[in-house]
Amino acid sequence: MIGRCFFENDDETIVTDLEGPAFGQRHVQSVLLFLGIAINYMTKYSASISLVAMTNASTTNPNFPQYNWTEAEKSYILSSFFWGYVVTQLPAGYVCKRFGAKVTLFAATLGSSLAGLILPFTVKWGDWQIFCAVRVLQGLFQGFDITAAYAHVAKWSPVEERNRLGAIVSSGIECGTLLGMLVSGLIATSSMGWPGISYTSCAFGLIWCLFWEIFASNTPNKSKFISAEERNYINTSLSKKRAAESNTSKSIPTPWRVLLGSSAVWALLCTRCAEAWCFTTIQASIPTYMSGVFGMNMENNTLYSALPFIVLWIMSYVYLILADLLLKYDVLTLKSLRKTFNSIAFWIPAMCLFAIGFLEVEQQIFAGVLLIAIVALNAGNMIGSGLNVLDLAPNHTAILMSFINSVATIMPILTPLVAGAIVSDNSNIRQWQIVFAICGSVYIVTNMIYLIWGTTDVQPWNDPDFQESRKDIQSVGNIDGRSKESKVDV
Repeated sequence: MIGRCFFENDDETIVTDLEGPAFGQRHVQSVLLFLGIAINYMTKYSASISLVAMTNASTTNPNFPQYNWTEAEKSYILSSFFWGYVVTQLPAGYVCKRFGAKVTLFAATLGSSLAGLILPFTVKWGDWQIFCAVRVLQGLFQGFDITAAYAHVAKWSPVEERNRLGAIVSSGIECGTLLGMLVSGLIATSSMGWPGISYTSCAFGLIWCLFWEIFASNTPNKSKFISAEERNYINTSLSKKRAAESNTSKSIPTPWRVLLGSSAVWALLCTRCAEAWCFTTIQASIPTYMSGVFGMNMENNTLYSALPFIVLWIMSYVYLILADLLLKYDVLTLKSLRKTFNSIAFWIPAMCLFAIGFLEVEQQIFAGVLLIAIVALNAGNMIGSGLNVLDLAPNHTAILMSFINSVATIMPILTPLVAGAIVSDNSNIRQWQIVFAICGSVYIVTNMIYLIWGTTDVQPWNDPDFQESRKDIQSVGNIDGRSKESKVDV
């Protein structure tokens, strides 16, 4: 792999030709991160399928217990994951900086997997409350995973490969969402029944932890398997200063005041909150919408609900290849690429969301096509605004990601409440029209904000010496002020 890296000195810009192996440990780390995220997201989104199987055993596997939970109790179960998830979002950045991404991700996946294993053995005496407790515990553990994964990508990705490796890792979200809906449905209807969903998720998690412990390392310099050629390629691409910092224990303070005053950060935050709001609304609404409006049974509903996410997963790689080509041949700058892809991912689905609200009962196939278009085209948001956090402040990726995630995670808690308040009758198309129109409007407005204030420029506060520089400037200002006052007194 050959790339070009730019380093800035005081008087000139140096262009260095870099060469690294076509396949190396940076790809191994990316694949492991992809699998880890996929497993955790499978666990995250399998609850909706488990809940259907546990409350309607006659349509899945009648050999396992059935629970007669109310709609309110079901809503508590579905939202309880995010009660725990939102709690650990903000401290996730500090934990990752303190212990490293390797330990953080290992503990998050192991804890979430083992917590899920508790459910089949305890729900008999704990009822829906124990289901909520398990989901809260899983949310607490998984609150660390995305932040740690992005921090790990930032340490391992050469600048020219950041889009490619970052998109591979983030596509684990689509894969895990698909597995959570499709594979979980197949397991629930098999001889394993709904307990098999917990057993399978736990087994996958434990196997992943084993491979992660063997092959993962926090930085290229600490890897036992990386070649000297690849290590030099990565370190040089990330700049000589940053490579030196990775070998030291220097702690870089987080410039919270400047960070929170950054228009680029707030534009990104609005965009990611919009994505969280709309995606979780769509993901949670599809099964209920298809069942209520079109009267689908569980088997067909599982297929129709999973199909958009199958296409979503495929499209995530289509966007990745297209992004690589556009950057390789200088068709678009990185900033233009981010904003173009995010506009496609937000505005076209917004139009489809407005359209789907006007469909009638007999237009079931058209509704399926629109849902596929909405979810599939939305895959571009990851290369659009999703990876933007890697551009703004590589030295503060973990902190910035945990801050954005902690705020965005509030959206999945609110969306079921809003949708539930609007849709009192699942078969009422007009009520669904309001839900979809709100999502479409959110997509349109927030992408406008991102187009105006979003950027890929590395922010000045990313500099490790930024805080000290500000203190020096303030000190000089104070000295000058006193000097002027002295002259006036004289």
